[in-house]
Amino acid sequence: MNVMSNHHTYDVIIIGGSYAGLSAAMSLGRSLKNVLIIDSGMPCNRQTPHSHNFLTQDGETPSAIAAKGMNQVLTYDTVKFHQGKVVKGQKATTGFKVETSKGESFSALKLIFATGIEDLLPDRKGFAECWGISVIHCPYCHGYEFRKRKTGILARGERAFHLASLVKNLTNDLTLLESAKTALTSFQLQKLKEKNIQLMDKEVIELVHEKGKLTKVIFNDYSEMDFDAIYAAVPFRQHSTIPEELGCELTEQGYLKVNHFQQTSVPGIFACGDNCSMMRSVVNAVATGSLAGAMVNKELTEEHF
Repeated sequence: MNVMSNHHTYDVIIIGGSYAGLSAAMSLGRSLKNVLIIDSGMPCNRQTPHSHNFLTQDGETPSAIAAKGMNQVLTYDTVKFHQGKVVKGQKATTGFKVETSKGESFSALKLIFATGIEDLLPDRKGFAECWGISVIHCPYCHGYEFRKRKTGILARGERAFHLASLVKNLTNDLTLLESAKTALTSFQLQKLKEKNIQLMDKEVIELVHEKGKLTKVIFNDYSEMDFDAIYAAVPFRQHSTIPEELGCELTEQGYLKVNHFQQTSVPGIFACGDNCSMMRSVVNAVATGSLAGAMVNKELTEEHF
C-alpha cells in the first residue's frame, strides 16, 4: 500500500476513500497526478451485507469491493492514502489546504469531495440495527433479494406512492405504513386500491429482528404485523460540512450542486458520489468518481500545458 509520504503538497486531495473517491483517484493516478486520498474508514453502507446492480460485482460485499478498489488504485505510484478525518478546509494562495482531526495539514491545487451523506435514522427501536439489511432504501439495489416477500413501505405522500409503484412489480404482498390518506391524492388512493396495496395509519414503534433481519413490526396500539422487508425514506445531511464552509452551494434537496462535469459552484472543487446525487448506488459512485477524476485532470492540464 502506498501510504502518505513526507510530501504534503499534492495536485489533488480526495476527501473520502470509498467507491467514488477511489474511482476518481484511479483516473488521476493513470495520468500521473500526485494524489492524496484521505478517509476516516466509516462508509455509510458498512451494515449492508451485499452490493447489487453493479456489473461484474453483483452480490459482492461492499467491503470486498472497496478493498479490491483500494489495492488496485494504490498500485499507481503517484497515489497515496492517509487514514484520518478532515475537519477543516480553507482556500490558499494556490489551491486549498485541509486539516485533519489530529492537526495534520495537507495542500493541493484541487479538491474532490467524495464524502457521501449521513442518514438521519428515526428513533425507533430496532430501526438502526436493520438499516441496510432488511430495512432498505432502494429497490434497484436490494429489491430482487426480497421479491415475492411480505414488504412494507415506511414513507409518506408522494414518496410512498412512488416507492409503491416500483416495489409492486417485485411483490404482491405490499403495505404502506404510516401513510395517512390525507397525504395522498384521490387518484393515488384509487390506484393503491386497484393494486391491492394496503394502507396502515398506525404508528410503528418497534421493529423486531434477528441480527438485523426483520421479523415483524409493533404498532402504537401494540398490535403486530409480520414483515420480511421494509423500504424506508429517511432524511439525510451532508457527511462533511467543509464544502459548504468553502462556499459550495447545495441543491434544494440538500445535495452538493454540481454541473455535468462534477464541478461544484467553487472553482477548483469537485464532488462525486452520494453527496451530489440522489442516484445512491455503488455503480453511480464509481461512474461519477471516474468523471470527476478525468475532469480534474483536464483542468490541471489546461492550466499547466
